Amino acid sequence: MMSERRYRAAIVGTGAIATIHAEALRRLPGRADLVAVADVDLTRAKTFAERWDVPHTYDGVAELLDAHELDLVHLCTPPEQHAPLALRCLRAGATVLVEKPPTLSLAEFDTLAAAEADSGGHVATVFQHRFGSAAVRLRRMAAAGDLGRPLLATCATQWYRDDEYFAAPWRGTWESEGGGPTMGHGIHQFDLLLSVLGPWREVTAVAARQARPTDTEDLSMALVTFDNGAVASVVNSVISPRQTSALRFDYEHATVEVEHLYGYDDRDWTFTPAPGQATLLTGWNAPADNVPSGHSAQLAAVFDALDRGEAPPVTVSDTRPTMEFVAALYASAFTGQRVRSGQIGPDHPFAARMDGTGAPWKETSAP
Repeated sequence: MMSERRYRAAIVGTGAIATIHAEALRRLPGRADLVAVADVDLTRAKTFAERWDVPHTYDGVAELLDAHELDLVHLCTPPEQHAPLALRCLRAGATVLVEKPPTLSLAEFDTLAAAEADSGGHVATVFQHRFGSAAVRLRRMAAAGDLGRPLLATCATQWYRDDEYFAAPWRGTWESEGGGPTMGHGIHQFDLLLSVLGPWREVTAVAARQARPTDTEDLSMALVTFDNGAVASVVNSVISPRQTSALRFDYEHATVEVEHLYGYDDRDWTFTPAPGQATLLTGWNAPADNVPSGHSAQLAAVFDALDRGEAPPVTVSDTRPTMEFVAALYASAFTGQRVRSGQIGPDHPFAARMDGTGAPWKETSAP
């Protein structure tokens, strides 16, 4: 069925992740036209535009917004630019699809949410792992009570990034990325965890800088309790030579697992019913389209929502618990205290910056 409307889209920032956005748009023919791109490096923007047959290029967002009435702007810049550029787009009435992390801090995110409420546009965060068909099926079965109570979960993002990766000047600093693997790598996996298990209650965490030449951590670990009684562990690393992204959910009646690296499909999932619960396999294995996680799946959901006149997923209300979780993890790791949901208010030091009162390994100048 054809979309009710064909949308006018633009991409801001033409680095590596922009290619994934352009590919996602191309996989959804008839839904949108990529009419323009912008990048501070105009030569790079023109090279990108030639590759993807984009008619207009700009070296600034202001020029882009002045020249076009856009429905959707894909923000693919380094994280420090997300909030100020998203605010510009909202003022122009455009909906913004922003790469993770959407902002550098919880306070900055709340400013963005307030601006959305006063604009004609919306803000959606790219958390594409929510949209694979197996994750959708898991949430549906869990919500229906088919799996029983959630008891235990594990979430591991163990990736490897060498020193050369952090040579890019915007990587590995609080000022430009807002955090290390917690903020920029593991956030996809534990966002999926949170979308399945629901509201989190309390976090106890550690973070360390073990090997990489960064201001931020290169690993973190957290123990999390949820309102529904479930307990989970979360590991985020960029120092793990054997890379994996793995989640496991232990319910009363089944264990559901996925292991992949940067994206999954149904074949990456395993469903193990508890003794006497074999009939649950019928629900899990019911014939359905195998939709991989990825930008195309989320972008299709974005267009579907816009067709209905609704805020596109993942909304600011969907994203805030994940951003608050990040702030709570850092607050717990750097203060040695448990942090409860709702504890990080507007005046809390970890609301303004994810490193709050300062990372334990931060070098201080001699008096």
